[in-house]
Amino acid sequence: MPIRIDAGRVRVGTMRGMGALLAGLLLAGLAGPALAAKANDTLVYASDSEPENLSPYHNSVREGVILARNVWDTLIHRDPKTGEHQPQLATAWTWVDPVTLDLTIREGVTFHNGDPLTPEDVAFTFNYVLTPEAKIVTKGNVDWMKATEVTGPHSVRIHLKAPFPAALEYLSGPTPIFPAAYFKKVGLDGFSKAPVGTGPYRIVAVESGKGVRMVRNDKYWPGSPLGRPKIGKLEFRVIPDGDSRMAELMTGGVDWIWRVPTDQAEQLKNDPTLTVLSAETMRVGFLQFDVQGRAMENSPIKDARVRRAIFHAIDRKAMVDNLVRGGARVMNAACFIDQFGCTDAGVPAYAYDPAKARALLKEAGYPNGFEIDLAAYRERDYAEAVIGYLRAVGIRAKLNYLRYAAFRDALRGGKTSIGFQTWGSFSINDVSAFTGIYFRGGEEDLARDPAVIATLQAGDTGSDPAARKAKYAEALARIAGEAYVVPMFSYPSNYAFSRDLAFTAQADEVPRFYAASWK
Repeated sequence: MPIRIDAGRVRVGTMRGMGALLAGLLLAGLAGPALAAKANDTLVYASDSEPENLSPYHNSVREGVILARNVWDTLIHRDPKTGEHQPQLATAWTWVDPVTLDLTIREGVTFHNGDPLTPEDVAFTFNYVLTPEAKIVTKGNVDWMKATEVTGPHSVRIHLKAPFPAALEYLSGPTPIFPAAYFKKVGLDGFSKAPVGTGPYRIVAVESGKGVRMVRNDKYWPGSPLGRPKIGKLEFRVIPDGDSRMAELMTGGVDWIWRVPTDQAEQLKNDPTLTVLSAETMRVGFLQFDVQGRAMENSPIKDARVRRAIFHAIDRKAMVDNLVRGGARVMNAACFIDQFGCTDAGVPAYAYDPAKARALLKEAGYPNGFEIDLAAYRERDYAEAVIGYLRAVGIRAKLNYLRYAAFRDALRGGKTSIGFQTWGSFSINDVSAFTGIYFRGGEEDLARDPAVIATLQAGDTGSDPAARKAKYAEALARIAGEAYVVPMFSYPSNYAFSRDLAFTAQADEVPRFYAASWK
Protein backbone atom coordinates (compact mmCIF):
# COMPACT_ATOMS: atom_id res chain seq x y z
CA MET A 1 0.00 0.00 0.00
CA PRO A 2 1.40 3.43 -0.82
CA ILE A 3 2.46 5.88 1.85
CA ARG A 4 0.34 9.00 2.15
CA ILE A 5 1.10 12.19 4.05
CA ASP A 6 -1.46 13.52 6.53
CA ALA A 7 -0.99 16.25 9.15
CA GLY A 8 2.77 15.75 9.19
CA ARG A 9 2.59 11.99 9.69
CA VAL A 10 3.30 9.11 7.34
CA ARG A 11 0.48 6.61 7.16
CA VAL A 12 -0.61 3.76 4.89
CA GLY A 13 -3.44 4.70 2.57
CA THR A 14 -5.58 3.00 0.01
CA MET A 15 -5.29 2.91 -3.75
CA ARG A 16 -7.89 5.03 -5.44
CA GLY A 17 -8.51 6.33 -8.92
CA MET A 18 -6.07 4.03 -10.69
CA GLY A 19 -7.55 0.93 -9.12
CA ALA A 20 -10.98 1.99 -10.34
CA LEU A 21 -9.57 2.61 -13.81
CA LEU A 22 -7.93 -0.80 -13.94
CA ALA A 23 -11.03 -2.56 -12.67
CA GLY A 24 -13.22 -0.72 -15.13
CA LEU A 25 -11.03 -1.59 -18.08
CA LEU A 26 -10.80 -5.22 -17.04
CA LEU A 27 -14.54 -5.56 -16.57
CA ALA A 28 -15.19 -3.84 -19.87
CA GLY A 29 -12.96 -6.28 -21.66
CA LEU A 30 -10.66 -3.48 -22.83
CA ALA A 31 -7.54 -4.60 -20.98
CA GLY A 32 -6.01 -6.63 -23.80
CA PRO A 33 -3.67 -4.78 -26.18
CA ALA A 34 -4.76 -4.98 -29.78
CA LEU A 35 -2.57 -6.88 -32.22
CA ALA A 36 -2.13 -3.80 -34.40
CA ALA A 37 1.39 -3.11 -33.18
CA LYS A 38 2.53 -6.67 -33.86
CA ALA A 39 0.69 -6.69 -37.16
CA ASN A 40 2.37 -3.43 -38.19
CA ASP A 41 5.72 -4.56 -36.77
CA THR A 42 5.81 -1.41 -34.62
CA LEU A 43 6.83 -1.46 -30.96
CA VAL A 44 5.39 1.59 -29.19
CA TYR A 45 6.89 2.40 -25.80
CA ALA A 46 5.91 5.25 -23.51
CA SER A 47 7.49 7.16 -20.65
CA ASP A 48 6.82 10.31 -18.65
CA SER A 49 9.74 12.49 -19.75
CA GLU A 50 11.47 13.54 -22.93
CA PRO A 51 15.07 14.65 -23.52
CA GLU A 52 15.53 18.41 -23.72
CA ASN A 53 17.83 17.72 -26.69
CA LEU A 54 18.15 14.45 -28.59
CA SER A 55 21.92 14.74 -28.77
CA PRO A 56 23.15 12.10 -26.27
CA TYR A 57 25.73 14.56 -24.95
CA HIS A 58 23.13 17.27 -24.33
CA ASN A 59 20.65 15.50 -22.08
CA SER A 60 20.93 13.26 -19.04
CA VAL A 61 17.40 11.91 -18.62
CA ARG A 62 17.00 8.15 -18.88
CA GLU A 63 14.74 8.48 -21.93
CA GLY A 64 17.68 10.09 -23.75
CA VAL A 65 19.98 7.25 -22.69
CA ILE A 66 17.50 4.72 -24.09
CA LEU A 67 17.34 6.52 -27.43
CA ALA A 68 21.12 6.75 -27.53
CA ARG A 69 21.61 3.01 -26.97
CA ASN A 70 19.18 2.14 -29.75
CA VAL A 71 20.26 4.77 -32.31
CA TRP A 72 24.00 5.30 -31.78
CA ASP A 73 26.99 2.99 -31.49
CA THR A 74 30.00 3.41 -29.25
CA LEU A 75 33.61 2.39 -29.81
CA ILE A 76 33.36 -0.47 -27.33
CA HIS A 77 30.48 -2.71 -26.22
CA ARG A 78 30.05 -4.07 -22.71
CA ASP A 79 28.15 -7.33 -22.63
CA PRO A 80 25.34 -6.78 -20.07
CA LYS A 81 25.48 -10.44 -18.99
CA THR A 82 29.22 -10.94 -18.58
CA GLY A 83 30.53 -7.37 -18.20
CA GLU A 84 33.13 -8.18 -20.87
CA HIS A 85 34.30 -5.34 -23.13
CA GLN A 86 33.97 -6.29 -26.80
CA PRO A 87 34.79 -4.58 -30.12
CA GLN A 88 32.11 -2.36 -31.59
CA LEU A 89 33.06 0.66 -33.73
CA ALA A 90 36.62 0.00 -32.61
CA THR A 91 37.94 -3.42 -33.59
CA ALA A 92 40.94 -3.28 -31.26
CA TRP A 93 42.53 -1.08 -28.60
CA THR A 94 45.92 -0.89 -26.94
CA TRP A 95 47.22 1.09 -23.98
CA VAL A 96 50.46 2.70 -25.12
CA ASP A 97 50.95 4.01 -21.59
CA PRO A 98 48.56 4.95 -18.74
CA VAL A 99 47.50 8.16 -20.49
CA THR A 100 47.54 7.07 -24.15
CA LEU A 101 44.99 4.76 -25.77
CA ASP A 102 45.21 3.64 -29.40
CA LEU A 103 42.11 2.32 -31.18
CA THR A 104 41.53 0.77 -34.60
CA ILE A 105 38.30 2.03 -36.20
CA ARG A 106 36.06 -0.45 -37.97
CA GLU A 107 35.82 -0.26 -41.75
CA GLY A 108 32.58 -0.59 -43.72
CA VAL A 109 30.29 1.20 -41.25
CA THR A 110 27.97 3.95 -42.53
CA PHE A 111 25.96 6.56 -40.69
CA HIS A 112 22.20 6.69 -41.21
CA ASN A 113 22.62 9.47 -43.79
CA GLY A 114 25.04 7.36 -45.86
CA ASP A 115 28.30 9.00 -44.72
CA PRO A 116 31.06 6.45 -44.04
CA LEU A 117 32.42 6.20 -40.51
CA THR A 118 36.03 7.43 -40.38
CA PRO A 119 38.62 8.14 -37.68
CA GLU A 120 37.94 11.83 -38.33
CA ASP A 121 34.39 11.35 -37.01
CA VAL A 122 35.74 9.87 -33.78
CA ALA A 123 38.29 12.63 -33.28
CA PHE A 124 35.75 15.34 -34.09
CA THR A 125 33.19 13.94 -31.65
CA PHE A 126 35.52 13.69 -28.68
CA ASN A 127 37.31 16.97 -29.34
CA TYR A 128 34.02 18.81 -29.85
CA VAL A 129 32.40 17.63 -26.62
CA LEU A 130 35.46 18.83 -24.67
CA THR A 131 35.05 22.42 -25.85
CA PRO A 132 33.23 24.99 -23.71
CA GLU A 133 31.12 25.88 -26.74
CA ALA A 134 29.61 22.40 -26.82
CA LYS A 135 27.93 22.98 -23.43
CA ILE A 136 27.37 19.29 -22.88
CA VAL A 137 25.19 18.34 -19.91
CA THR A 138 27.33 15.74 -18.13
CA LYS A 139 30.98 16.72 -18.46
CA GLY A 140 32.12 13.95 -16.13
CA ASN A 141 31.49 11.42 -18.89
CA VAL A 142 34.23 12.89 -21.09
CA ASP A 143 36.43 15.22 -19.04
CA TRP A 144 38.96 12.44 -18.42
CA MET A 145 40.01 12.89 -22.07
CA LYS A 146 42.51 15.57 -23.07
CA ALA A 147 42.33 15.28 -26.87
CA THR A 148 41.88 12.75 -29.68
CA GLU A 149 43.97 12.66 -32.84
CA VAL A 150 43.78 10.71 -36.10
CA THR A 151 46.87 8.51 -36.42
CA GLY A 152 46.13 6.69 -39.65
CA PRO A 153 43.44 5.84 -42.21
CA HIS A 154 41.75 3.55 -39.68
CA SER A 155 43.10 4.58 -36.29
CA VAL A 156 42.89 7.21 -33.57
CA ARG A 157 44.77 7.98 -30.37
CA ILE A 158 43.03 9.27 -27.24
CA HIS A 159 45.21 11.29 -24.89
CA LEU A 160 44.02 11.25 -21.28
CA LYS A 161 44.50 14.07 -18.78
CA ALA A 162 45.64 11.52 -16.20
CA PRO A 163 45.50 7.75 -15.79
CA PHE A 164 41.86 6.63 -15.78
CA PRO A 165 41.37 2.85 -15.48
CA ALA A 166 37.62 3.20 -16.08
CA ALA A 167 38.16 4.63 -19.59
CA LEU A 168 36.96 1.49 -21.42
CA GLU A 169 33.79 1.48 -19.33
CA TYR A 170 33.02 5.05 -20.42
CA LEU A 171 33.84 4.30 -24.06
CA SER A 172 31.23 1.54 -23.92
CA GLY A 173 28.46 3.78 -22.59
CA PRO A 174 27.84 7.54 -22.77
CA THR A 175 30.28 8.30 -25.62
CA PRO A 176 28.55 7.69 -29.00
CA ILE A 177 30.14 8.81 -32.26
CA PHE A 178 28.71 11.65 -34.38
CA PRO A 179 29.08 12.19 -38.16
CA ALA A 180 31.49 15.14 -38.35
CA ALA A 181 30.49 16.59 -41.72
CA TYR A 182 26.75 16.40 -41.02
CA PHE A 183 27.04 17.86 -37.52
CA LYS A 184 29.19 20.75 -38.73
CA LYS A 185 26.62 21.45 -41.45
CA VAL A 186 23.44 21.44 -39.33
CA GLY A 187 24.77 22.42 -35.91
CA LEU A 188 23.48 21.23 -32.56
CA ASP A 189 19.94 22.53 -33.11
CA GLY A 190 19.64 20.85 -36.50
CA PHE A 191 21.17 17.66 -35.19
CA SER A 192 18.61 17.47 -32.38
CA LYS A 193 15.77 17.80 -34.88
CA ALA A 194 17.20 15.23 -37.29
CA PRO A 195 19.77 13.08 -35.43
CA VAL A 196 22.10 10.73 -37.26
CA GLY A 197 23.97 7.77 -35.79
CA THR A 198 25.25 4.36 -36.87
CA GLY A 199 23.08 2.23 -34.56
CA PRO A 200 20.44 -0.47 -35.04
CA TYR A 201 17.60 2.04 -35.44
CA ARG A 202 17.51 5.35 -37.28
CA ILE A 203 15.31 8.28 -36.32
CA VAL A 204 12.81 9.35 -38.99
CA ALA A 205 10.65 11.85 -37.10
CA VAL A 206 10.96 14.01 -33.99
CA GLU A 207 7.95 15.84 -32.56
CA SER A 208 8.65 17.95 -29.49
CA GLY A 209 6.41 17.07 -26.57
CA LYS A 210 5.05 13.98 -28.29
CA GLY A 211 7.82 11.60 -29.17
CA VAL A 212 10.24 10.05 -31.66
CA ARG A 213 9.71 7.57 -34.48
CA MET A 214 12.42 5.15 -35.59
CA VAL A 215 12.83 2.44 -38.19
CA ARG A 216 15.24 -0.46 -38.38
CA ASN A 217 18.58 0.42 -39.92
CA ASP A 218 18.59 -2.08 -42.76
CA LYS A 219 22.19 -1.12 -43.57
CA TYR A 220 23.38 -1.82 -40.04
CA TRP A 221 26.86 -3.28 -40.17
CA PRO A 222 27.07 -7.07 -39.94
CA GLY A 223 28.75 -8.64 -36.97
CA SER A 224 27.69 -6.01 -34.44
CA PRO A 225 27.47 -7.41 -30.90
CA LEU A 226 24.06 -5.70 -30.72
CA GLY A 227 22.74 -7.77 -33.61
CA ARG A 228 20.22 -6.73 -36.24
CA PRO A 229 16.88 -5.62 -34.74
CA LYS A 230 14.06 -8.09 -35.13
CA ILE A 231 11.29 -5.45 -34.89
CA GLY A 232 10.98 -3.16 -37.88
CA LYS A 233 9.70 0.06 -36.31
CA LEU A 234 10.12 1.64 -32.91
CA GLU A 235 8.11 4.55 -31.54
CA PHE A 236 8.73 6.49 -28.34
CA ARG A 237 5.71 8.36 -26.99
CA VAL A 238 5.79 11.00 -24.25
CA ILE A 239 2.83 10.50 -21.89
CA PRO A 240 3.49 12.46 -18.68
CA ASP A 241 0.48 11.17 -16.72
CA GLY A 242 0.86 7.69 -15.23
CA ASP A 243 -2.84 6.87 -15.38
CA SER A 244 -2.88 7.75 -19.07
CA ARG A 245 0.12 5.53 -19.79
CA MET A 246 -1.62 2.66 -18.02
CA ALA A 247 -4.84 3.18 -19.94
CA GLU A 248 -2.94 3.32 -23.25
CA LEU A 249 -1.23 0.02 -22.45
CA MET A 250 -4.47 -1.69 -21.50
CA THR A 251 -6.35 -0.49 -24.56
CA GLY A 252 -3.56 -1.25 -27.05
CA GLY A 253 -2.31 2.30 -27.65
CA VAL A 254 1.18 1.37 -26.48
CA ASP A 255 3.00 -1.95 -26.09
CA TRP A 256 5.46 -1.21 -23.28
CA ILE A 257 5.64 1.02 -20.20
CA TRP A 258 7.79 1.13 -17.09
CA ARG A 259 8.05 2.78 -13.65
CA VAL A 260 4.66 1.29 -12.87
CA PRO A 261 3.83 1.71 -9.15
CA THR A 262 4.00 -1.60 -7.33
CA ASP A 263 0.31 -1.69 -6.41
CA GLN A 264 -0.69 -1.14 -10.03
CA ALA A 265 1.85 -3.71 -11.24
CA GLU A 266 0.29 -6.30 -8.92
CA GLN A 267 -3.13 -5.59 -10.40
CA LEU A 268 -1.81 -5.81 -13.96
CA LYS A 269 -0.54 -9.33 -13.28
CA ASN A 270 -4.18 -10.41 -13.35
CA ASP A 271 -4.42 -9.45 -17.02
CA PRO A 272 -3.53 -12.52 -19.14
CA THR A 273 -2.65 -10.36 -22.15
CA LEU A 274 0.17 -8.54 -20.32
CA THR A 275 3.55 -9.45 -18.89
CA VAL A 276 4.78 -7.71 -15.73
CA LEU A 277 8.43 -7.77 -14.66
CA SER A 278 10.16 -6.19 -11.66
CA ALA A 279 13.88 -5.64 -11.32
CA GLU A 280 16.25 -3.52 -9.25
CA THR A 281 18.19 -0.96 -11.25
CA MET A 282 21.42 0.98 -10.72
CA ARG A 283 19.40 4.15 -10.09
CA VAL A 284 19.62 5.60 -6.59
CA GLY A 285 17.42 8.28 -5.06
CA PHE A 286 19.02 10.80 -2.73
CA LEU A 287 18.49 14.21 -1.17
CA GLN A 288 21.05 16.71 -2.40
CA PHE A 289 21.73 19.75 -0.23
CA ASP A 290 22.63 23.33 -1.11
CA VAL A 291 25.61 22.97 1.24
CA GLN A 292 26.95 26.46 0.53
CA GLY A 293 23.60 28.05 1.38
CA ARG A 294 23.08 29.98 -1.85
CA ALA A 295 19.33 29.39 -2.05
CA MET A 296 18.33 31.40 1.03
CA GLU A 297 19.84 33.89 3.41
CA ASN A 298 21.29 32.29 6.58
CA SER A 299 20.37 28.87 5.23
CA PRO A 300 20.09 26.18 7.93
CA ILE A 301 21.42 23.68 5.39
CA LYS A 302 24.92 25.12 5.76
CA ASP A 303 25.07 23.55 9.23
CA ALA A 304 26.15 19.89 9.18
CA ARG A 305 24.07 19.26 12.31
CA VAL A 306 20.93 20.22 10.39
CA ARG A 307 21.86 17.95 7.51
CA ARG A 308 22.47 15.09 9.95
CA ALA A 309 19.12 15.83 11.59
CA ILE A 310 17.41 15.43 8.22
CA PHE A 311 19.23 12.10 7.79
CA HIS A 312 17.89 10.86 11.15
CA ALA A 313 14.38 12.21 10.48
CA ILE A 314 13.63 9.95 7.50
CA ASP A 315 12.64 6.31 7.88
CA ARG A 316 14.19 5.07 4.65
CA LYS A 317 13.53 1.42 5.49
CA ALA A 318 9.80 2.10 5.92
CA MET A 319 9.75 3.89 2.57
CA VAL A 320 11.40 0.89 0.91
CA ASP A 321 9.06 -1.61 2.59
CA ASN A 322 5.79 0.29 2.16
CA LEU A 323 6.22 2.61 -0.79
CA VAL A 324 9.10 1.73 -3.12
CA ARG A 325 9.24 -2.08 -2.78
CA GLY A 326 10.09 -4.27 -5.79
CA GLY A 327 13.54 -5.31 -4.55
CA ALA A 328 14.73 -1.82 -3.57
CA ARG A 329 17.50 -1.56 -0.99
CA VAL A 330 18.40 1.22 1.45
CA MET A 331 21.64 2.92 0.40
CA ASN A 332 24.05 4.42 2.93
CA ALA A 333 26.88 5.51 0.64
CA ALA A 334 26.60 8.06 -2.17
CA CYS A 335 26.74 5.48 -4.97
CA PHE A 336 25.07 2.26 -6.13
CA ILE A 337 26.36 -0.46 -3.85
CA ASP A 338 27.28 -2.90 -6.65
CA GLN A 339 29.44 -0.41 -8.58
CA PHE A 340 33.20 -0.83 -8.52
CA GLY A 341 34.50 1.22 -5.59
CA CYS A 342 31.18 1.64 -3.79
CA THR A 343 31.19 0.46 -0.18
CA ASP A 344 29.34 0.84 3.11
CA ALA A 345 32.44 -0.07 5.11
CA GLY A 346 33.50 2.86 7.26
CA VAL A 347 30.55 4.96 6.13
CA PRO A 348 28.66 6.50 9.09
CA ALA A 349 25.14 5.08 9.37
CA TYR A 350 22.18 7.27 10.29
CA ALA A 351 19.39 5.28 11.88
CA TYR A 352 15.82 6.54 11.84
CA ASP A 353 15.72 8.52 15.11
CA PRO A 354 13.30 11.49 15.26
CA ALA A 355 14.38 12.30 18.83
CA LYS A 356 18.01 12.52 17.71
CA ALA A 357 16.92 14.69 14.79
CA ARG A 358 15.11 17.13 17.10
CA ALA A 359 18.09 17.22 19.46
CA LEU A 360 20.45 18.09 16.60
CA LEU A 361 18.11 20.82 15.40
CA LYS A 362 17.99 22.29 18.90
CA GLU A 363 21.78 22.12 19.15
CA ALA A 364 22.06 23.94 15.81
CA GLY A 365 19.76 26.71 17.08
CA TYR A 366 16.47 25.57 15.56
CA PRO A 367 14.43 24.18 18.48
CA ASN A 368 11.21 25.05 16.63
CA GLY A 369 12.44 23.91 13.25
CA PHE A 370 12.33 26.13 10.15
CA GLU A 371 10.75 26.55 6.74
CA ILE A 372 12.58 25.47 3.59
CA ASP A 373 11.97 24.44 0.00
CA LEU A 374 12.37 20.96 -1.45
CA ALA A 375 12.38 20.39 -5.21
CA ALA A 376 11.64 17.15 -7.06
CA TYR A 377 11.08 16.08 -10.66
CA ARG A 378 9.67 12.55 -10.41
CA GLU A 379 7.92 10.25 -7.91
CA ARG A 380 5.99 13.02 -6.22
CA ASP A 381 4.75 10.54 -3.59
CA TYR A 382 8.33 9.80 -2.53
CA ALA A 383 9.01 13.51 -2.08
CA GLU A 384 5.77 13.96 -0.17
CA ALA A 385 6.73 11.11 2.17
CA VAL A 386 10.04 12.84 2.88
CA ILE A 387 8.22 16.10 3.57
CA GLY A 388 5.97 14.28 6.04
CA TYR A 389 8.95 12.90 7.94
CA LEU A 390 10.60 16.34 8.05
CA ARG A 391 7.42 17.97 9.30
CA ALA A 392 7.30 15.47 12.17
CA VAL A 393 10.57 16.92 13.55
CA GLY A 394 9.66 20.54 12.89
CA ILE A 395 11.11 21.14 9.42
CA ARG A 396 8.36 22.63 7.27
CA ALA A 397 9.37 21.88 3.68
CA LYS A 398 7.42 23.19 0.70
CA LEU A 399 7.45 21.01 -2.42
CA ASN A 400 8.43 22.59 -5.72
CA TYR A 401 7.69 20.00 -8.44
CA LEU A 402 9.54 20.76 -11.69
CA ARG A 403 10.45 19.30 -15.07
CA TYR A 404 13.91 17.78 -14.98
CA ALA A 405 15.81 20.51 -16.86
CA ALA A 406 14.37 23.21 -14.58
CA PHE A 407 15.06 21.05 -11.52
CA ARG A 408 18.69 20.48 -12.55
CA ASP A 409 19.28 24.15 -13.30
CA ALA A 410 17.75 25.19 -9.96
CA LEU A 411 20.14 22.90 -8.08
CA ARG A 412 23.16 23.94 -10.10
CA GLY A 413 22.25 27.61 -9.78
CA GLY A 414 21.75 27.56 -6.02
CA LYS A 415 18.06 28.33 -6.26
CA THR A 416 16.72 25.44 -4.22
CA SER A 417 17.82 24.24 -0.78
CA ILE A 418 17.04 20.52 -1.05
CA GLY A 419 16.57 18.44 -4.18
CA PHE A 420 15.08 14.95 -4.34
CA GLN A 421 17.53 13.72 -6.92
CA THR A 422 17.95 10.39 -8.72
CA TRP A 423 20.92 9.15 -10.70
CA GLY A 424 21.41 6.06 -12.82
CA SER A 425 25.14 6.59 -13.52
CA PHE A 426 24.53 6.40 -17.28
CA SER A 427 24.61 2.64 -16.55
CA ILE A 428 28.38 2.81 -15.92
CA ASN A 429 29.51 0.20 -13.43
CA ASP A 430 32.11 2.40 -11.72
CA VAL A 431 31.76 4.69 -8.71
CA SER A 432 33.32 7.56 -10.65
CA ALA A 433 30.08 7.73 -12.65
CA PHE A 434 28.09 8.47 -9.50
CA THR A 435 30.18 9.91 -6.66
CA GLY A 436 32.56 11.59 -9.10
CA ILE A 437 29.73 13.35 -10.89
CA TYR A 438 28.38 14.92 -7.69
CA PHE A 439 31.54 15.47 -5.64
CA ARG A 440 34.53 15.98 -7.93
CA GLY A 441 34.12 19.73 -8.37
CA GLY A 442 31.89 19.75 -11.46
CA GLU A 443 28.59 21.52 -12.06
CA GLU A 444 26.64 18.99 -9.99
CA ASP A 445 28.93 19.35 -6.96
CA LEU A 446 27.10 21.48 -4.37
CA ALA A 447 29.57 20.73 -1.57
CA ARG A 448 32.86 21.64 -3.25
CA ASP A 449 34.86 19.97 -0.48
CA PRO A 450 38.57 20.13 -1.49
CA ALA A 451 39.39 17.01 0.54
CA VAL A 452 36.66 14.97 -1.17
CA ILE A 453 37.63 16.27 -4.62
CA ALA A 454 41.29 15.36 -4.13
CA THR A 455 40.49 11.92 -2.75
CA LEU A 456 38.12 11.08 -5.60
CA GLN A 457 40.64 12.23 -8.17
CA ALA A 458 43.24 9.97 -6.57
CA GLY A 459 40.78 7.07 -6.80
CA ASP A 460 39.93 7.83 -10.41
CA THR A 461 43.55 7.95 -11.56
CA GLY A 462 45.06 5.13 -9.50
CA SER A 463 46.35 2.10 -11.33
CA ASP A 464 45.98 -0.38 -8.46
CA PRO A 465 42.36 -1.52 -7.94
CA ALA A 466 42.78 -2.00 -4.18
CA ALA A 467 44.27 1.49 -3.80
CA ARG A 468 41.44 2.95 -5.87
CA LYS A 469 38.86 1.28 -3.63
CA ALA A 470 40.60 2.62 -0.52
CA LYS A 471 40.47 6.19 -1.82
CA TYR A 472 36.82 5.87 -2.77
CA ALA A 473 36.02 4.48 0.68
CA GLU A 474 37.78 7.46 2.26
CA ALA A 475 35.77 9.91 0.16
CA LEU A 476 32.47 8.14 0.79
CA ALA A 477 33.09 8.16 4.54
CA ARG A 478 33.71 11.92 4.55
CA ILE A 479 30.66 12.61 2.36
CA ALA A 480 28.46 10.67 4.78
CA GLY A 481 30.13 12.14 7.86
CA GLU A 482 29.37 15.66 6.66
CA ALA A 483 25.93 14.56 5.41
CA TYR A 484 26.42 16.35 2.10
CA VAL A 485 23.65 14.14 0.68
CA VAL A 486 21.14 11.67 2.09
CA PRO A 487 21.32 8.45 0.03
CA MET A 488 17.83 6.96 0.11
CA PHE A 489 17.39 3.71 -1.79
CA SER A 490 17.96 1.92 -5.05
CA TYR A 491 15.13 2.15 -7.56
CA PRO A 492 13.31 -0.91 -8.80
CA SER A 493 11.50 -0.71 -12.08
CA ASN A 494 8.21 -2.43 -12.81
CA TYR A 495 7.80 -3.11 -16.52
CA ALA A 496 4.44 -3.91 -18.09
CA PHE A 497 4.14 -4.87 -21.74
CA SER A 498 2.15 -6.83 -24.27
CA ARG A 499 2.25 -10.60 -23.90
CA ASP A 500 3.11 -10.69 -27.61
CA LEU A 501 6.46 -9.03 -26.87
CA ALA A 502 9.63 -10.89 -25.87
CA PHE A 503 11.57 -8.40 -23.73
CA THR A 504 14.34 -8.87 -21.16
CA ALA A 505 14.97 -6.30 -18.41
CA GLN A 506 18.57 -5.54 -17.41
CA ALA A 507 19.83 -4.16 -14.10
CA ASP A 508 21.57 -1.26 -15.85
CA GLU A 509 18.16 0.31 -16.65
CA VAL A 510 18.68 0.24 -20.42
CA PRO A 511 15.74 -1.29 -22.31
CA ARG A 512 17.43 -2.85 -25.31
CA PHE A 513 14.60 -2.73 -27.81
CA TYR A 514 16.95 -3.78 -30.59
CA ALA A 515 17.09 -7.18 -28.83
CA ALA A 516 13.31 -7.48 -28.38
CA SER A 517 11.08 -9.52 -30.69
CA TRP A 518 7.48 -10.50 -31.28
CA LYS A 519 6.41 -13.90 -30.10
